[in-house]
Amino acid sequence: MAKIRILLADDHTLFRQGIKTLISAEPDMEVVGEAWDGQHACDLTDALHPDVIVMDANMPRLDGIEATRR
Repeated sequence: MAKIRILLADDHTLFRQGIKTLISAEPDMEVVGEAWDGQHACDLTDALHPDVIVMDANMPRLDGIEATRR
C-alpha cells in the first residue's frame, strides 16, 4: 500500500519537527518535504507532488493563504 506523502510548511522549525515526529509514527504516512516559507512550499509542491500539505497561514515572503491559492 502506498504511503500518504505529506509536505510540511511552517516557518517555525520546532513546529515542523514536532509534526514530523507525529507523522513518522504512522505507518501509512511519510513527510516528503519541509518548507520554511510560502514560496519554498510552492517550489517543493511543484517538485515533490505531495498528497497533502500542512500549511501555516502566517509565513514570511509568501503567506500560507497566497501559497495555497497558487
